[in-house]
Amino acid sequence: MTTFAPFDAADYLDDEATIAEYITAALADPNPDVFLAAIRDVARSRGMSQLAKDAGVGRESLYKALSPGAKPRYDTVVKLLHALGVKLSASPLVP
Repeated sequence: MTTFAPFDAADYLDDEATIAEYITAALADPNPDVFLAAIRDVARSRGMSQLAKDAGVGRESLYKALSPGAKPRYDTVVKLLHALGVKLSASPLVP
């Protein structure tokens, strides 16, 4: 019998371009929990403690903000994305 290790996206998020594409794909999903899960994956790939320090938030606050069902403040999300080396941008919908 063949066994497989569980897939963990954090294992593949090793540069800003890949992180930006991953977060962009998550933003395309209408479920906001997908976006938070993507940020959580990226945070784990970078180290939660280091991200908390770089973003200027407490480690416990970071875990709480990225927990399933959380509703983090916009400024918290922006701080986290900035600390991860990515930014949000808007583009027109293409029919």
